[in-house]
Amino acid sequence: MTVSNEEELEGLKTIGAIVANTLEAMRKAVEPGMTTAELDAMGRKLLESAGAQPAPELTYGFPGATCISINAEVAHGIPGPRRIAAGDLVNIDVSAEKDGYFADTGASFPVPPVKPRIERLCRDGRRAMWVGLKQVGAGRPFAGIGDAIGAFAKKNGYSLVRNLSSHGVGRGLHDEPHEIATWPDRGERRRMHEGLVFTVEPFLSLGAEWAEDDGRDPWTLYSVPNAPTVQYEHTVVATRNGPLVLTLPG
Repeated sequence: MTVSNEEELEGLKTIGAIVANTLEAMRKAVEPGMTTAELDAMGRKLLESAGAQPAPELTYGFPGATCISINAEVAHGIPGPRRIAAGDLVNIDVSAEKDGYFADTGASFPVPPVKPRIERLCRDGRRAMWVGLKQVGAGRPFAGIGDAIGAFAKKNGYSLVRNLSSHGVGRGLHDEPHEIATWPDRGERRRMHEGLVFTVEPFLSLGAEWAEDDGRDPWTLYSVPNAPTVQYEHTVVATRNGPLVLTLPG
């Protein structure tokens, strides 16, 4: 989507705040012993009480309001009877629609007690996202996002999952432009234009370079090689003044 007027921008800001606040509330609610289905039900209630519809369910028939992935699961984990345990690495991805506008956000966080290397991975995963976001602006090359995140990962001893990319969003959960790499991509020649809406969501890992399903269900993706992996995601608008992040809680 490309924002063309103030009404569209306000619609995006509204759904951006809804998904951001839902994610933050879910993060705060996590505790050992609760099931991912219970956590998802909380997310659904928050979204629907704000007049929003869960986007994965609406768009793809996903069996849940949010995606909740734990440990070796990298993305698209299905909420269910699994109980969250102390020491788990949890990712929550929240996307939703309201009044024809979509926004998408996500974050990973450890359940205490936290191992130092996981604490560092989470800190640096968020930093990697912001390194990418700082490359956003009208007229700037998309390749700058992947180059900056790739340089950060290499400098700090991480790998990047290279088959889960950022994407356009706004009038749909996945809009053009598709497949925006968050790793160095020599073939990327596109540039951002004023008002373009998309996500920045690197998957930073302690060794994984790929995400694959294992046949148990048609949704959940696992790290390959198996390694702790985090994802952080914001929806952003490219402007002449740089990135306008739509999914900050507040």
